[in-house]
Amino acid sequence: MATLIALDGLDGSGKNTQTNMLVDRLKIDGYSVRRLSFPMYESDSSAPVRMYLDGRLGQRPSDTNAYAASTFFAVDRYASYKADWKNDYDKVGKVVVANRYTSANAVHQLSKLPQNEWSGFLDWLWDFEFIKLGIPAPDVVLYLELPPELSLELVNHRSDETGQRKDIHEKDADYMRRCYDAAQFACEKLGWEKIKCYNEQGVRPRELIFHDIMDVISARTDIVL
Repeated sequence: MATLIALDGLDGSGKNTQTNMLVDRLKIDGYSVRRLSFPMYESDSSAPVRMYLDGRLGQRPSDTNAYAASTFFAVDRYASYKADWKNDYDKVGKVVVANRYTSANAVHQLSKLPQNEWSGFLDWLWDFEFIKLGIPAPDVVLYLELPPELSLELVNHRSDETGQRKDIHEKDADYMRRCYDAAQFACEKLGWEKIKCYNEQGVRPRELIFHDIMDVISARTDIVL
């Protein structure tokens, strides 16, 4: 089977940039790579996800409970796996790199619950996606750590520059702060690798962040970068 690497983090943390850099580097080094990005917005399987993020199920993230929303995203992953990338995952020596994965559910949906339910929710999520649905568990999760205030600043700047409409997560500053706390808990419980993306001046240079990512992948997998 392939090596599955997932990158996650708050909005604005550079997931897409670092995913692209990693895929490019792996190809240069001779690896056969499949890049994924979730949700699969162009696929029919993401219809409930799009309804949720567009605010058609409620204008606040909390209007859709953690278990229902998790199911939307999980079904999108399941459908894409069965219909699209299972053959790639089944190939020995292949590397599958995912921009967001089950880890996104662990952060965004966990934040909706009281803290005394966090551990139980993560146990449920692991069982639901990786055992019940049978999608692959990642070999390593790289969590791009960025403080919520900096994340919000970057999201607002991106929206102003591009005119891109914010989803219900990005509009809710308090929700983003809760997501940061939830991510710290998930990193500790699930053994994710935290990649620090900031310093006293703001966001660290992308090249330095990527250097840390390469170090972790080399240490946690059989991939040599």
